Amino acid sequence: MPTRKPAIDQPAVIENLNAILELELAGVCRHLHYSLMIFGHARIPIIQWMRDQATEGMNHASLAGEHVTTLGGHPSLKIGKMTESHKHDIDQILREALEHEHATLDEYYALLDKVEGKSVWLEEYAREQIQLEEGHIAEVEKMMRRPGELKPAR
Repeated sequence: MPTRKPAIDQPAVIENLNAILELELAGVCRHLHYSLMIFGHARIPIIQWMRDQATEGMNHASLAGEHVTTLGGHPSLKIGKMTESHKHDIDQILREALEHEHATLDEYYALLDKVEGKSVWLEEYAREQIQLEEGHIAEVEKMMRRPGELKPAR
């Protein structure tokens, strides 16, 4: 007869989900700001990509908040750490975006550590978000390469 998995630590998971919510909201603000600061001949496709990232971040924030309330928690009204170099060249913007993506990825991995083997629902959510974040990191790293350069940026 199947048995239930061990219970998750709900307060810790809710705290982790709220940290994700805050980071995703910070990403929304960050990508919108970046889209306003892009100039030059490649502006249009870059600002569209940035705005798409902002929209996706809003969706991710909503999903994290829904998980918080499902677990009986209160979604945070805070926005994650916002740092900016005030240098608006595309390379610097991409470095800042990459740093933010890595911080968000770390939070999703922390969530996975808390729920793995305890909640298929939250485990699959964490894995799906990790997959998306790792894809974003790969895209930003490719954008940071010089044309014709095959070697990864890191």
